[in-house]
Amino acid sequence: MNSPFTQAMPTHVETENAPVRKRPKPGERRIQILQVLAQMLENPKGERVTTAALAARLEVSEAALYRHFASKAQMFEGLIAFIEQTVFGLINQITEREESGDRQAHEILMVLLGFAEKNPGMTRVLLGDALLMEDDRLSDRIAQIFERIEVSLKQSLRIAQTQGRLPQSADSNDVSARAAMMMSYVVGRWHRYARSGFKKLPLEQGELPMRVLFAVLALVS
Repeated sequence: MNSPFTQAMPTHVETENAPVRKRPKPGERRIQILQVLAQMLENPKGERVTTAALAARLEVSEAALYRHFASKAQMFEGLIAFIEQTVFGLINQITEREESGDRQAHEILMVLLGFAEKNPGMTRVLLGDALLMEDDRLSDRIAQIFERIEVSLKQSLRIAQTQGRLPQSADSNDVSARAAMMMSYVVGRWHRYARSGFKKLPLEQGELPMRVLFAVLALVS
């Protein structure tokens, strides 16, 4: 499948001291702050990002950060909004393009793994470790994203069932269990990626792990 991950957050950020760059507009500065925050979350040591360190990286004062975001929690909300918009935008493309339910589920999993591979800092947000000691509502937002993804997978599995790719005897509990197992597989690959310092890529080993997963779930991919 062609890589759909063209919306990875850009990594090159110019600071206020750049000689040929005009002072960024307010919206541009907000984007720069989020870009640098995402970069800092890519630290393999998984250290907590402080506003002081973020301001230092951007070569601005902490007060300057708070002119664009009321709090650090609001900065993380910006990252979560990016994750949500990108992931569900790609999922919608898949469900509109692909008629086969099992192929939909397969491609959704590939999107989730590929997004993490392209955005290691966002992976730490999805796994929650970047949100430790932050506002609880951030973790709630991530939980809601996971629930929405599972709903998308269940819809694809129900389509697969009507197409004879899933046993007709499977009831709603069976479908929910299969969707949950798919998410567990994805989250496991994310954890492996983060624990390795982002060296063990979620999509390494190609299609083999996915074929094994779908065989276990009694799906033909």
